[in-house]
Amino acid sequence: MGTIFRIVLYAPDPATAAKASRAAFDRIQELDNIMSDYKPGSELRQLCGKAGGPPVKVSEDLFRVLAVAKEVSTRSDGAFDITVGPVVRLWRRARRRHELPDPERLAAARDLVGYEKVRLDPQARTVQLLKPGMMLDLGGIAKGDAADQALMVLKGFGVTRALVAAAGDIAVGDPPPHRAGWRIEIAPLEPGGRHLTRTTDNGERTASPTQNRFVPLHNAGISTSGDAEQHVEIEGVRYSHIIDPKTGMALTGRSSVTVVAPNGITADSYATAVSVLGPERGLKLIDSTPDAGALIMIGSGDTMHSFESRFPPMQPQ
Repeated sequence: MGTIFRIVLYAPDPATAAKASRAAFDRIQELDNIMSDYKPGSELRQLCGKAGGPPVKVSEDLFRVLAVAKEVSTRSDGAFDITVGPVVRLWRRARRRHELPDPERLAAARDLVGYEKVRLDPQARTVQLLKPGMMLDLGGIAKGDAADQALMVLKGFGVTRALVAAAGDIAVGDPPPHRAGWRIEIAPLEPGGRHLTRTTDNGERTASPTQNRFVPLHNAGISTSGDAEQHVEIEGVRYSHIIDPKTGMALTGRSSVTVVAPNGITADSYATAVSVLGPERGLKLIDSTPDAGALIMIGSGDTMHSFESRFPPMQPQ
């Protein structure tokens, strides 16, 4: 999935720890073989190769993720959209070459984007991609799902106190012994600078300079989407790897969105959606999502503004 998975667990003995973790990593590998858009032999790539044709029977794993993706797309009015694959490929090339995508190619790619072009049949467990050339990209949802699935495997071995991390996507089970939760670090957008916080009650306050904070979590998912690690500067403009499906353009500027939700797949997908929607519309989406909270950080000059709704109280380092 283009990243490193890490598992931290508490087990009664080393043998159980080894068996449980090995099984969990095997499950992650299985899902990567199904959902990768890099591997030509993945089930996802095979499905995309049949775009424009009749419905295709898919595995339970792939259908589960596609069904969640469709729901998030509908609720976010297309801010999250896995059909953005053709556009994503153009921007990957743009980051390698440090040049903007060709306008004509970008327009052609945008014509293939639209979650309404994906038809799901739960009864037959089939998927139909309505236009030839469509490509699905599960980069904003598959890692969260894999973390959830790994936790489920661990529980099958009786290991309930565990954390599965896939870069910025984390799922946690029961807390470590004698603790209220796993301490998840929320990194600052950038060190230094003045920190302004505005919450959903429209209050605004000036806080101390930015620094790392920690959130205690258990039996939940948390995901951060932003441009800290994946971005490119072209002609003085900073472009993120996150794409607005409706415009086909990469997001610009410095930003970070962290979402807490009941599971990893929800946190992962909604973090992307909120990144595209921005603070006002994004927090409205979060407020309408059961048991979800969000923290949005946006850099402007030497000032960082943060907006939040129902986000767990953070602890100092």
